[in-house]
Parts: sequence; structure tokens; C-alpha cells
Amino acid sequence: MIRPEVKEALMRWRGVIASLVVAALGLRWLVTGFGFIPWIGAALLVAGIALALAALQKMRFSQGRGGPGVVEHLEGQVVYYGPDSGGVVALTELYRLELDPSRSPAVWRMYQTKMDTVEIPVTAEGADALFDIFSRLPGINTTRMIDELRSGAHDPVTIWRKDHLRLH
Repeated sequence: MIRPEVKEALMRWRGVIASLVVAALGLRWLVTGFGFIPWIGAALLVAGIALALAALQKMRFSQGRGGPGVVEHLEGQVVYYGPDSGGVVALTELYRLELDPSRSPAVWRMYQTKMDTVEIPVTAEGADALFDIFSRLPGINTTRMIDELRSGAHDPVTIWRKDHLRLH
């Protein structure tokens, strides 16, 4: 029987732990292997470290649970089911992503062409999946996004804006 707070901590760190296990296996094969095994070990070591860094970044994005609403990602769309409002954001129509920390809890504000703006609390159930979605936006700086999320600022800040290509 594992205490709930220990289980929650292990679940939060599971990506980092699994990545470090892969890196440790790679290091062992690199040091003790013979033939081509050290080459596989080196690849595992590098992959494990890269995955651990990615898992740490994703973990820093997480703001907890228990907030209002539920977020789902369905076929190129982000769907938010909230207690008072909700909405659908087509990722192809998204032209600006904003973080508004003045709200309690803070919200992601997503602007899209010809549709209503959708606000998603950072603590909504499933909001952790937004990191993977946002990281695919062309030109987004995920480090800046996480820094803004954790900065404790009080004013809305634009995290990403779609580039509009012009002919002149």
C-alpha cells in the first residue's frame, strides 16, 4: 500500500524516472558491453538523457488538477468542456495563444479566425496535454511559455502568434 501523496509524486515524476532508467541501462551497456553493444548503450544513454530533459520540461508545464472543466484533443482540435462555458479550437485556425495569469486559476486564451475565443484554465482536467499541442505550433518558444506560466505575472501575455505571410 502506497500513501496517496507518494503515489502522486511518483506519477508526476514517472517520465523522468523511466528516462533515467533507460539512460542507466545505456550507460551500463556502454561501460560493460563488448562488440556492438557499447554503441547501442551510447545511443540509449543519449536518448535517455534527451527524454529526461523533455519530461522535465513537460513536468514544469503542469499546474495541477482539480480546476474547472475538461480538455480533450480530438483530430486537430482542442475541445474544452467547462462548467460555465466551453468551446472548440481548430488548431489550423489558431492565430494567437495568450496566457492570462490575472484570472484565478490562470487561463490559456486561444484566438481563432471566424470563431469565438476559447479560455481554458491551466488546472482543468487534461490541460497537461496542451503542452504537446502547443509545442507543435510553428516557432513557439516552449521555454518562454513555461517561464511565463511560472513567473507569477499579473498581466496577460502573448505566448505565440501565427506569422502572416505577405507578398510585399
